[in-house]
Amino acid sequence: MYAILADYKGRHPQILTANFQDYRVEQGAQGEGTVVSFRLRAGGRERPYRMRVSEPVRGRTLTESDLDSSLITTWTVTPLDDGQRTQVRIATMWEGGSGLGGFFERIFAPLGLRRIYDQILASLATMVEGRPSEAPRAPSPVLLLPLLALIIAVPLLIRLFQQRRRRSALPARVIPASKLKEARSRLREARHQAAHALPRLRSLRA
Repeated sequence: MYAILADYKGRHPQILTANFQDYRVEQGAQGEGTVVSFRLRAGGRERPYRMRVSEPVRGRTLTESDLDSSLITTWTVTPLDDGQRTQVRIATMWEGGSGLGGFFERIFAPLGLRRIYDQILASLATMVEGRPSEAPRAPSPVLLLPLLALIIAVPLLIRLFQQRRRRSALPARVIPASKLKEARSRLREARHQAAHALPRLRSLRA
């Protein structure tokens, strides 16, 4: 198993899915120090990668680190039942983006990678044992309902929050200059009438 995974120029690319395009070995070929490049298509998006290979535990662990991002993929090979069986594990970690795009990336990227990795592991089993690969089981529709509800609810909540922010940020009401002029004219007229009425009130009081 480990020999296949570490053979980046021969057998390793044979187990990759069609999502990996323009696969090329730029440096080395076997394990430590190898550099490979490819374009990965997943979830309707495509991104180039240049991965440098290291062997933290030779014969057990291979690590592929992208030279242009934080993405790291680790292959772990564990013998079971005194070497009669082998467990292979693929784990990918990266720092997700921020904002709404990062939120959806954290939801959908793991789902897309899981499907790709299931197919890769099935191809690896076929190469080693010569048995037909098992198609990955589709997730149950019942399990997808909460995810769909969350996908629908999040944009609505964000829109509602943005509308409230806009309302709270509205400027004070602007009164037209013509109305202010009219109000001042009425105020002057009222003062004028009050000035004429005041002597009459004093005479009546006297």
